[in-house]
Amino acid sequence: MPIYEYQAKSAEKSCEYCSEVFEQIQKMSDPPLGMCPKCGAQLVKLISAPSVGHSASGLDQRAKAAGFHKLQRLGKGEYEKKY
Repeated sequence: MPIYEYQAKSAEKSCEYCSEVFEQIQKMSDPPLGMCPKCGAQLVKLISAPSVGHSASGLDQRAKAAGFHKLQRLGKGEYEKKY
């Protein structure tokens, strides 16, 4: 399930929980939160960058540790084993 970020619409009418950005796990089909679950203040759903994985080198290291092999194409029909 995706993680959405919310923050209070107005800093004056918010609690400690929603005055800062907080995360909420929701189904994609769930409606966005309209009010803070702690104080009832109006919320704004924030746009945030998705986390799609780790860097390529980190992914390569995890694949190598799991016993996978990586091949690099040298020419037509020729491959070199990288790990």
